[in-house]
Amino acid sequence: MNDTLRHALSDARLHEVDVASRLGVDPKTVERWVAGRLPQRRHRWGLADLVGRHERDLWPQLTAQPATVGEELLASYPHRSAVPREEWRRLFEAAQQEIGILVYSGLFLAEDVDLMRILAAKAQAGVVVRVLLGDPDSPEVAQRGVEEGIDDALAAKVRNAIVLYRPLLDDGAQMRIHRTVLYNSIYRADEEVFVNAHAYGIPAASAPVLHLRRAVYGNIVGSYVASFERVWNAATSLT
Repeated sequence: MNDTLRHALSDARLHEVDVASRLGVDPKTVERWVAGRLPQRRHRWGLADLVGRHERDLWPQLTAQPATVGEELLASYPHRSAVPREEWRRLFEAAQQEIGILVYSGLFLAEDVDLMRILAAKAQAGVVVRVLLGDPDSPEVAQRGVEEGIDDALAAKVRNAIVLYRPLLDDGAQMRIHRTVLYNSIYRADEEVFVNAHAYGIPAASAPVLHLRRAVYGNIVGSYVASFERVWNAATSLT
């Protein structure tokens, strides 16, 4: 019997029939999972997402298995706009400890009222919410604007984003501005990360996105988290 999974489903107010419907499996299959059978990887991920837990919390035996690249890479998207809005919502809603956003402007998030409400609610609930925006007066932002072919428009977008993100400060979030060459935009919620890879001459919205989740023996997510921390430590507080 997997008591951890059983309790997690109970806490999430989910019955076997509910899980079966959402994951597209037979209810008896879910019963076998609760009884102790290890689900396939994609079903483990789906179950973990449903109850807001890491799969290794639900199946501790996985900690003895070395992680592969495939275990950290959950999905890839050809461009940022291909990431379903529900995935952005799920990412931030699932955060229990920390949310980190590293961008030049991140205007697409700041203009989404529902996502901003989620960030505000998380900050009010005690989740550490940190937002890193580019310094609109920095040469790095100016150069990126030139590379994307929009020149001063990027700095204007950053200034607009600062105005829209600023109310999060009243909710307990932290904000800083940075002057770094940004190789990737990073969106973190606990152990999950969306990495928007930057490419020369291509706007961030048109560049690929990787959806990663930290694995016990994996190093990919850790590299991006370390990068975020380096930028944060060198950035200037926005008050």
